[in-house]
Amino acid sequence: MPDPTTLTNKKTGNSSPPQIRTQQLEEKLSEIKIKEIEEKAKTLAESTNLPFLDLTVIPIDKPSLYLLKESQSKEAGFVVVERSGKTLKAGAVNPLDPKVTGITKSLEADGYSVKLFVISKRGLDRALEGYKELKEFEKVKLGIVKISEGNISSVQKDIQNIQDIRKKLGKVTITELIEVLLAGALKIEASDIHFEPEEKSIRLRYRVDGILQDIMDVELQNYVQILNRLKIVSGLKINIHEAPQDGRFTIRMEDVDIEIRVSILPGGYGENIVMRILDPRTIKQGIEELGMRQDLLEEMKKQLKKTTGAILTTGPTGSGKTTTLYAFLQYVNEEGTKIITIEDPIEYHIKGISQTQTEPEKGYTFANGLRAIVRQDPDVVLIGEIRDVETAEIALHAALTGHLVFSTLHTNDSAGTIPRLIDLGVKPQIIAPALNVAMAQRLIRQLCKECKKIDKPTAEQLQRIKIALASLPKKVSTKKMEDNLKIFNPVGCNKCNNTGYKGRIGIFEAFIINDDIEKLILGSPAISEVRELAIKNGMVTMLQDGYLKVLEGITDMVEVERVTGL
Repeated sequence: MPDPTTLTNKKTGNSSPPQIRTQQLEEKLSEIKIKEIEEKAKTLAESTNLPFLDLTVIPIDKPSLYLLKESQSKEAGFVVVERSGKTLKAGAVNPLDPKVTGITKSLEADGYSVKLFVISKRGLDRALEGYKELKEFEKVKLGIVKISEGNISSVQKDIQNIQDIRKKLGKVTITELIEVLLAGALKIEASDIHFEPEEKSIRLRYRVDGILQDIMDVELQNYVQILNRLKIVSGLKINIHEAPQDGRFTIRMEDVDIEIRVSILPGGYGENIVMRILDPRTIKQGIEELGMRQDLLEEMKKQLKKTTGAILTTGPTGSGKTTTLYAFLQYVNEEGTKIITIEDPIEYHIKGISQTQTEPEKGYTFANGLRAIVRQDPDVVLIGEIRDVETAEIALHAALTGHLVFSTLHTNDSAGTIPRLIDLGVKPQIIAPALNVAMAQRLIRQLCKECKKIDKPTAEQLQRIKIALASLPKKVSTKKMEDNLKIFNPVGCNKCNNTGYKGRIGIFEAFIINDDIEKLILGSPAISEVRELAIKNGMVTMLQDGYLKVLEGITDMVEVERVTGL
């Protein structure tokens, strides 16, 4: 066997200098040692019937590491290398180590499903390097952000309106920005926070009372840190930039948990972020708070006392349908009544109600879930949305067989409910006896009580009101349409962010399925036919309901006509 210190170049026949020969020898021995380490790990994997994972070549989702402390991972020789929802991919140098078993059980107790692999010591070392790369980010348990009531209060004491938020944001560091941003949004009851990349900066906006309002521009160089931090707490992958991602996290305060749904979408100038704020303190608890006229409110209370049949509410995204159905649930939530929901996702948790969430990847769809729910013997069922014929038919059959069913549809008005169900493929013979009420709704901004001013409508405005309200049924009382009629208009003050509006309320239209409408349904009617008969039977339209609220001083004509699309 040749002396390794006299290695010769095969092509030239010349011997290499001593220092090069030594380096080559060290490299060769190192390579042999690495192979031995990897082979030992593979042998261990085979003996424990676990797959081997080569972390020296496979990418590691670094934010997933933070499910464990760095010291825990080092001590146990165990790392979480990938997280997808509640499923974890983890590697252990010795899967039989009691420390590994303990950590695995702890993660499973938190609701995670752990897929365990055997890794080499070299693979572990590479994974542990990932902790160093994430030092700049806040180390939090994925999905939970603990913000004390005191921290929120200290930020909010200086905030009364959007102007104050702008000033506050201009003075904070990037690390503090997200906390201030969330505190400000909660203070002024914003429903969404938008980050919108543009060519030279990032546009930051709040959605308040349904309208987007500019807050400030964020510098491009600071946006990466904000984006990555939000991805980490939302359980998203920081190394994915070309595909949409959806996640969520919870702001855990002393008296309430506030869910934040995060949507990230690639765009021409970078990734767009929308954060939906689900604050249970802002949801209307009772049907009296929804904004229904007294006559409609009394009718809906009668319908909610029934034990069978379906109540469907319609409208576009953001029109308050879920809030209305939750208020219905609260009304019927009595001792002795079993209520089960299937939602996508669960937006607010209600005490005393069994709420479930769809998981299509596991086969738990609206249709499959609804089949299972009916076998649980509920009295009341809420289905987040009817999207297909299968869900529609199961829901309506449930309404025919001893259940009170609530759900939503995407149509423009209440009259569109019937044709929409028929378009989905439901037979009219099922719709007619199963449906109790078809509703439609929108949300309109209310005038700020601090600054609204009394005014006289223009001749044109007065004429529009007169024409719209001329066909009101006798059961609905209203002011006389005289020339000295007074209405209110917006002004703007610090209390309402100088918009003239504060808060939102619903406008509604609804019709009860009576014998006349049942007969019409059996003939697969057009929307215009349903609408004509519903109005003939006493339905108040959304436009009429909006104008009635104008006469009550709740809102103004511009807002009603904007929302109803007049």
